[in-house]
Amino acid sequence: MAKSLNELLDEAAIKELQVRYCRAADRVDFEALRACFHPDATADYGHGVWNLDEYMAHATEMTANFIATTHNTGNQLVEVVGDAAWAEHYTVATHRWPPNEQGETRDMIASVRYVDRMERRGGEWLIARRVMVLDWHRIEPVSGVDVSAAGGRRDRSDPSYSR
Repeated sequence: MAKSLNELLDEAAIKELQVRYCRAADRVDFEALRACFHPDATADYGHGVWNLDEYMAHATEMTANFIATTHNTGNQLVEVVGDAAWAEHYTVATHRWPPNEQGETRDMIASVRYVDRMERRGGEWLIARRVMVLDWHRIEPVSGVDVSAAGGRRDRSDPSYSR
């Protein structure tokens, strides 16, 4: 069945929201991360269902463990019905720990799916309910990399914020 222009625009807005979520997580931009959710949203990342403030506390705590993260979203399936939508976003996320006492750095690479209920309120699509499904993960040692030379920043001083 052919989709209308409005349905395609809704899908595009929802897919863009996921990309903004990934950017906010990687840049440790908690204001932008919170802005991806409705104020009464819930999130389940495998530790029970949290309200938005509880999710933000979790995100803040987890982010502090890493010196870099990269979230890459690939497949995205979106089904829009009026002002509500179901979406599934496949994402591979890499999380780099700082060097340990022996100077060793490790990456945790995880394949996750974000299964969302999106709602359009006041003309804006945001996450109303998010469930993160962990499909697999692995931890790998990193060798031959000088992490001090990285150009990316985990805040608003990152080059992507200067336009």
